[in-house]
Amino acid sequence: MEAHESVDFMRLMSEESTVSTLSSDSCEYYQTEIFDLLPSIQASRPEQNRHDFSEETNQGGREAREKSGQLSRGPRDKTSMQPLRNLAMCIQGKRGAKERRKLEVNDINFWESWRKSQSTNRKRVREQIKEALSGLVPWEHTLRTIEGKFGVGVKSYFVFLRYLIYLNLLHCVLIGGFIVGPSIFYRSDKYEPLSYNENDSALNFFLGTGYVNRSLVFYGFYTRGSLDLKCLNTPLLYLAGIFSIIFLSLILVVRRTTVGYKHTWMLGKRYSMNVSYKIFCGWDFTIQDPTAAALKHGFIRNDLKLFLEEQSFSLRAAQRTLREKVRLYLLRIILNLIAISLLGGAFYLIYFATQTSLKKGNSQPHWLVSLLFQYLPPITITFVNLVLPHIFRKISSFEDYSFTMQVNVTLLRSIFLKLASLGIYLFFVFTTTEQDAKCKENQFGREMYKLSIFNFLATFFSVFFFNYPRKLVQETYPRSLLARISGKQRFLIPFNVLDLVYSQTVSWVGVYYCPLLPVIGIVSLVVTFYVKKFSVMRCCVPEQRMFRGSSSSVLFHFMLLLGLFMCAATLGFNHYPLQSTEGRNASSCGPFRNEQTMFNVTGDCVKSLPSPAQTTIRYLTSEAFALPLILAEIIFLTSYVSRRRANQRAIERLKDMLVMSSSDKRFLVKQHATMLRQRNKQH
Repeated sequence: MEAHESVDFMRLMSEESTVSTLSSDSCEYYQTEIFDLLPSIQASRPEQNRHDFSEETNQGGREAREKSGQLSRGPRDKTSMQPLRNLAMCIQGKRGAKERRKLEVNDINFWESWRKSQSTNRKRVREQIKEALSGLVPWEHTLRTIEGKFGVGVKSYFVFLRYLIYLNLLHCVLIGGFIVGPSIFYRSDKYEPLSYNENDSALNFFLGTGYVNRSLVFYGFYTRGSLDLKCLNTPLLYLAGIFSIIFLSLILVVRRTTVGYKHTWMLGKRYSMNVSYKIFCGWDFTIQDPTAAALKHGFIRNDLKLFLEEQSFSLRAAQRTLREKVRLYLLRIILNLIAISLLGGAFYLIYFATQTSLKKGNSQPHWLVSLLFQYLPPITITFVNLVLPHIFRKISSFEDYSFTMQVNVTLLRSIFLKLASLGIYLFFVFTTTEQDAKCKENQFGREMYKLSIFNFLATFFSVFFFNYPRKLVQETYPRSLLARISGKQRFLIPFNVLDLVYSQTVSWVGVYYCPLLPVIGIVSLVVTFYVKKFSVMRCCVPEQRMFRGSSSSVLFHFMLLLGLFMCAATLGFNHYPLQSTEGRNASSCGPFRNEQTMFNVTGDCVKSLPSPAQTTIRYLTSEAFALPLILAEIIFLTSYVSRRRANQRAIERLKDMLVMSSSDKRFLVKQHATMLRQRNKQH
């Protein structure tokens, strides 16, 4: 080996690192001549030469501080605060780190030692509490079982369903505190008590009429009552409850969407899964239960199937010629035109069903025919939302996308169908509602109530009267013609997720007119969880093609965000005429009766406040406040963009360090092989 001139090397340390974690073996390694030949050192040589002067200055300052015997007050190494079992080092390095920590404890005073011990104790308590609470999460074992058998995509559906249950629980707490509780406690005596009349029947629970119409389910039950202060009354509490639901839902959904997008960005094109790591290092050797071992096998198998599917599609897409690309784009344009024409036909069908229901729903003598006409719009919407997504799924299979992209494209088309059909139905209900109706808000709330009830009934009956009998036929008569035609059932994630988004959108849109819709939503979602669990475990087989659930999870929450915007647009559209048109300026029922509107109640509250408070509120609601708000948003976004760019540069540097580390290992292996061959020749 050739001799090289001795050069002083300095180990590059981060700004937060003040304590070295090198063992004695690694120090000897740094003093060898082969260190000068490593590819990473050769690559970093020009950069080190440029920073020699600054490094020497810093080294002189450090030597001066070491001679003075003073401890550094700068930021400490993060590894010195982590438990030893979490450090990625050998046992000898951990022993050395333990000794250094003991020396640090001996050098600091009593107050620093006590504070460090308390910080360690608090971390241990938080870890124990976190482990205890993780066992209390509902359906955690069920989700692991589903993930092991059907993959992370099916699990993401049930995680999304559980998230909606939590969200509706929060809505119920807000409604109980702001709306239901004050309305019942401060209800005036001049209103008749709620009672069950002779004309009421069980049919009222399906139509939202009679007893249900007079109950606290709908808007008309909530009156002003005895709580009649300027800034503390039932109408203001009603508004506060509704706006709290919308605002908190917006924060939670946006947060969930951004967190999922960040995870998807990290697992996107910038991340490459190491197959050898999945195969040789993906197993958990602490598993002793055979069931848990089978689930872990399923995790690894599904992950590898997903990776191979994505790699196969990427290779096939890269080998397309220009002629194939042009042909594919033309085919996609034609298929998109077909999808648009199907959407137009579905919207006309919903319009026709809505007009027929509003004209003939209450004029039928027989109760069954009347019930059928009353539920004609929900039946039509459910039929359209059941048939067209399957057609969209077939269309996407001809567009030559990856399986994950096929799922996302089908989701986008289907969610547009769901939200647009609901929006068209709401528009026709608004525009065709009778002006002389006793309570227009209750009438609109009944439509949302019927949509929620029918959506839940459709989910229940589709499982137990279609999927389960189909599975029984396949098990009992596997070679029959009916069993071969029907085929094996698979859990279609896009369509099931769309049902959840649709039901939650209906709940958000109708919560102003039917405040107990979140309660109905919780009951229906909990029952849906067990119904879908039965359908998956008993009736379905695993999908042959896997898709990555992280990107679709972001799309799930983005669709929820669209539903929330639709709720805000519906409220604004419904209350704008109340402000601009005198003929529709007052409601005949609810908290805003007797020539009162949302704007009048809030205006009276603002006028009763002190003059400084009025001035502040007027400034916050004026256009003059828009400029500082926009400037603050620009500063806020600029700081986040700067942090993102800095983190991206740090990630790229870490990737380069990993690449150079691999080069060093290959170089050392070659040098070791060369030395062995030379030694063998000498002997």
